[in-house]
Amino acid sequence: MSSPQETSVKSIVVPFESGMVPAPLGRLGQREVVERWHAVDRSAYDPHLVAVPGDDGEGWAAAALVTARPHTDYLKIVDAIGDIPAAVEAVVARARGRELAQVKWEGWTASPEVAAAAGFVPLSPPVTQSQDAAGPAGGYVRWLRGGVATEPPYYGQTTHFTCGAVTALVAQAHAGTLSRETLDRGAELTLWRDATNFPACEPVGLAVAVRRAWPSSPVTVHLDTDRPVLIDHHPEDEQEWRALLQRTSRADAGRIGVPIDPRHLTLNAVRDAVGRGEHVLLLVSLAGMPAWPGRAEGVRAAGRWRPARRSRGAADRR
Repeated sequence: MSSPQETSVKSIVVPFESGMVPAPLGRLGQREVVERWHAVDRSAYDPHLVAVPGDDGEGWAAAALVTARPHTDYLKIVDAIGDIPAAVEAVVARARGRELAQVKWEGWTASPEVAAAAGFVPLSPPVTQSQDAAGPAGGYVRWLRGGVATEPPYYGQTTHFTCGAVTALVAQAHAGTLSRETLDRGAELTLWRDATNFPACEPVGLAVAVRRAWPSSPVTVHLDTDRPVLIDHHPEDEQEWRALLQRTSRADAGRIGVPIDPRHLTLNAVRDAVGRGEHVLLLVSLAGMPAWPGRAEGVRAAGRWRPARRSRGAADRR
């Protein structure tokens, strides 16, 4: 175990190791909470304990289990036990010290009153949630800089290949073009079917499908290559027909007036678009976050719906 690290608030940070319970943590009680912490493999999410020392200088007065996806801009409190306000304050101070954007708090045991007293606001409940979902019913967030962002509805994709379609649907719902009530599996699979390059969506095909579904929604594709994308991992004999479908998508885009901008969309351009209230759809590599090489995920940046593009890597700030 590495040495504890001092934070700006009087607290210590120690790694969270599956199957091991530090003696000071065990003395805080709430055995059922600690057992839940160990019931899930959290190794890919930088799990650590943020603890507040007790008055005796040896034990802990409070502790929080904290996680976060790698290369992202937040910390997440799974639970806090002991002097909960002190533990949460220590986590927030740690996030501020790292200049992070937000702290989230899973709603296992946090009440709305306790969360509000610590400066957190409720996250909107998911539009849908699978029956076997193992997470808490709700959660909370505290933004640390830049004001409070307008939260889009959260819809969890029901397949591993409909991320692009779901991202576009969520953007439309956030913009008010699509009602939350119609954000369901039928809408997910319908848009995916219109946009897919089998099995996932490619940027131009997704933009064409969005324009066809919502003719009044302006959409621009930023794609810094004229070659087919997202097909390199397929066998060579399967790349040809997918490339043909992408050429067809480009022809469709030209016919219905979907611009394809060949310039690389920089982070500054993304910030500017978000500042103008536009929606930016990004395809990000999952190698950096959950450490899944060869996988990608669609994410919505914010604002009014605008471009879909291929990105070689970005940080999930949700």
